[in-house]
Amino acid sequence: MAGSNSTVQRRGGFGKFFRGVKAELRKVVWPTKKELINYTIVVFIVTVFIAALIGVVDAIFAQLFNMLMHFVG
Repeated sequence: MAGSNSTVQRRGGFGKFFRGVKAELRKVVWPTKKELINYTIVVFIVTVFIAALIGVVDAIFAQLFNMLMHFVG
């Protein structure tokens, strides 16, 4: 019985899927141009901040590693 049930679910496959996608996209509340620009700026600033933070932490660990190698070697 399980095999016949899965066959029924596959009928109308791609067409049903794309109709469902189209129906869901109609429900989406799209951001305004101003909101989109603001969100983009926020993402850019956060990305630059995180990259700088990772760079600083990497530099600190590199210095610690070099000091450790100086004492060991």
